[in-house]
Amino acid sequence: MKKIKSISLSFLFISMFFNIGYSSHSQYDSLKIKISQMLVFGIQDVQKVMEADSMLDAYANTHLGGVILFEKNISKKRSEHQLKVLIDEIQRSSQIPSFIAIDEEGGKVNRLKPKYGFHQTRSAKYLGEINNLDSTYHYAKLTSDLLKQLGINVNFAPVVDLAINKSNFIHKAERSFGRDSDKVFFHSRNFIKAHEENNIITVLKHFPGHGSSETDTHKEFTDVSDTWIVEELFPYHKLILEDKADGIMTSHVVNSKIDGDLLPATLSDKSINKLLREFLDYEGVVFSDDMQMGAIIRNYGVKEAIVLAINAGVDVLIFSNNMLYKDRVEPNEIISIIEEGVRDGEISLLRINESFRRIQSLKKKIKLIN
Repeated sequence: MKKIKSISLSFLFISMFFNIGYSSHSQYDSLKIKISQMLVFGIQDVQKVMEADSMLDAYANTHLGGVILFEKNISKKRSEHQLKVLIDEIQRSSQIPSFIAIDEEGGKVNRLKPKYGFHQTRSAKYLGEINNLDSTYHYAKLTSDLLKQLGINVNFAPVVDLAINKSNFIHKAERSFGRDSDKVFFHSRNFIKAHEENNIITVLKHFPGHGSSETDTHKEFTDVSDTWIVEELFPYHKLILEDKADGIMTSHVVNSKIDGDLLPATLSDKSINKLLREFLDYEGVVFSDDMQMGAIIRNYGVKEAIVLAINAGVDVLIFSNNMLYKDRVEPNEIISIIEEGVRDGEISLLRINESFRRIQSLKKKIKLIN
């Protein structure tokens, strides 16, 4: 163990001199800052940053990578104005400009609803059924124009799951463009194109495929070993080949066809490092699905899940904190767990450096940083 710690500290010493930091300032290369950039948090039930002092402190002192917004962060009055103020306050508090993320798929999964004064959206199922690619682009462009105006720079969409199981939550919530992988690919490509035009990152989900699941990872252990088919990888592969995959979100499904150890994809080296990175040749940022979903927290401890996820190849860990106050986690708690993992040799410093470089590269691509 002492030898491992010695090697890790040596790498840390070298990295302080040779890694490229944000805006070329060497102080942005510390281990804590790199780890902080790997974290995206929800900001609780607030519409103003001043009401969430702990999160303000986190952005000012720990260089968090970003924030994920939910409907609870939208005020009922002057919704657009107040949301823009909130986002501007977050960016002003950020030591390094932040990912401002949202799940704005359209249809049933959208936070920016007409009741708050925003435009009407259409679900992926609706767009897949009318099968007009121009319509998909049109509605996605309305969304991306709005996101740009608000200052949101990451959309956790499109869903590229295939509509295989008509009784699961993906299909029931109308989140899939359809059963055919080519249809899903073409519609997703137009969705992405509309966001690219506004310099907004899109994140494909839920890798390696959630469309055949019989249970919901939000609530419980979900095994797709008997229902998953290789065709579910096709939209990912085609979008990667066309350089349309800036971000990919892992699912928490278990799939013995990919990982015989029955680890959820988010925690699985075989799913991410082997299948996604080596076999599908993906070099972009890997985002986890919410690390506080039932499939994870009911089966793994917080530390175990974090260590497995990072070593598996996840670059950005998401903690939505959509739970009881007593069960929420603080940024410093997660940062300390990862720092301890690096010190003890449980997490490779090389993995932290890889993720930091990928995150910086993606932020540079949308001109969030120089």
